Amino acid sequence: MNAMEDTSGRKDRRIPLVETGGLEVTYGTGREKVRAVRGVDLAIAPGEALGLVGESGCGKSSLGRALLRLEDPSSGEVLFEGSPVTGLRGAALKAFRRRAQIIFQDPFGSLNPRLKVGRAIEEVLHIHGLGADNPARRRRVRELLDDVGLEPAFADRYPHEFSGGQRQRICIARALALDPVFLVADEPVSALDVSVQANILDLLRRIRAERDIAMLFISHDLAVVRAVCERIAVMKDGEIVETGTADQVCDRPRHAYTKKLLSAVPDLAGIGEGA
Repeated sequence: MNAMEDTSGRKDRRIPLVETGGLEVTYGTGREKVRAVRGVDLAIAPGEALGLVGESGCGKSSLGRALLRLEDPSSGEVLFEGSPVTGLRGAALKAFRRRAQIIFQDPFGSLNPRLKVGRAIEEVLHIHGLGADNPARRRRVRELLDDVGLEPAFADRYPHEFSGGQRQRICIARALALDPVFLVADEPVSALDVSVQANILDLLRRIRAERDIAMLFISHDLAVVRAVCERIAVMKDGEIVETGTADQVCDRPRHAYTKKLLSAVPDLAGIGEGA
């Protein structure tokens, strides 16, 4: 039985799925040294959506990438289901990556322009040995496209044939291919037209509810974060300066920096309703 489940098979949401302790991410050396993430302690429960919000350059993406071992921390630790992630190598790291995936900000740069989108998703399944054979993997690709609101026949088209919103749906389908329990969504709607953003946020909410996936949702926009997340962590200069429920942080902010971020949002009322 998974350590995250009780005897009835239900996930124990009191136990973190992902946890950091004193996490530091540093780039460069000497005078060029930059501490992008500074002593961050963070916990995300199974099935929870935690919003990470802050201005550009505050370390949000570096933190998200460190959680997935796409960046190696300079100190501190990352725990996944209670076990350290930082020392994983080979097959153990590959097994972890099946369970923890990322959706990048730029859907235009996230797909290989020379690969049909079906092949791009199928390649993920092939690398991880999923699907009994090629026809089984192709069926799985079409199921995934349908699940994100795209025609299964789109598998035979190239990325340039799709709009930005459609490409992001394809990237989401690829991230879901391995049935992860944890997603890092790194500014997943900031490169999209405002008219498309609400549809992608709706899709992420539905997928989370249906699959019970935990998510770190990274954004500079508090209104967007409030629409998706139960809890919010505010980041400034590599440090977490405030955490709380979405309502607490947006309606009763404690830190001056959070108040500054809120002052830049014209109106938080009704965000997420009918989006």
